[in-house]
Amino acid sequence: MEWELILSLVFFAFCAGTIDAAVGGGGLIQIPALMGALPQTAPATIFGTNKLASICGTASAAFSFARRVKLKWPLLLVIAIFAFVSSFAGAACVSMIPTHILRPFVLIMLIVIAVYTLMKKQFGQVHVDQRITPKLLMFAAMGSLAIGFYDGIFGPGTGSFFIFFFIRFLQVDFLHASALSKIGNFMTNLAALSFFVPTGHVLFTLGLMMAVANIAGSLLGVRLALKYGSGFIRILFLILVSILICRLGYQIIVAV
Repeated sequence: MEWELILSLVFFAFCAGTIDAAVGGGGLIQIPALMGALPQTAPATIFGTNKLASICGTASAAFSFARRVKLKWPLLLVIAIFAFVSSFAGAACVSMIPTHILRPFVLIMLIVIAVYTLMKKQFGQVHVDQRITPKLLMFAAMGSLAIGFYDGIFGPGTGSFFIFFFIRFLQVDFLHASALSKIGNFMTNLAALSFFVPTGHVLFTLGLMMAVANIAGSLLGVRLALKYGSGFIRILFLILVSILICRLGYQIIVAV
């Protein structure tokens, strides 16, 4: 590859890491960039390389959040285990459910999430300190199972779904939901890589260079999230969900 292309991918990886650390959705930046730079590369290799870069940034963000935001370890463990198992299962079933069937359903869900978040001004602005109860852990397990499976089988909007679920059902604010979502995203990425690496669908040299930039971006994203708080993350969240809605809507129209 020419150095101009490599540097452009490194730049996009940095931007993706910044956005992903705060509200998720780094794949919206990284995957199109990889596809544009490597038009002859198999989609599985594109996704595998993207996951390698993303998992490093997500791990960095998760660690940074864990140091600065108070999180309950039993809750993190439940989210991590169930997200990994279901994402692995989703990846194994990826050929069984065509993506054109999933797109309309995901589009509707994203529109509902955007309208709900926009209408409820206080949504995600108040954090309730969680008491670890069987009911809370059951909700966390169910949400992680569903969203993890979705990420393994399709993917777009996973971070947004995690954040919305944690706010709605665990009663945390956007800042804590972003921190929790990093744990879920890290485990779903790890599950996906457990498929892509053994089958040779990862460009390690390029992926590792992008990973360094992704980590740098994630450190900036976490700092911005912690500095400006839940109100700032809410705005980014609505922007990201709106972009996802436009992207999926366009793909559905083109497919028709």
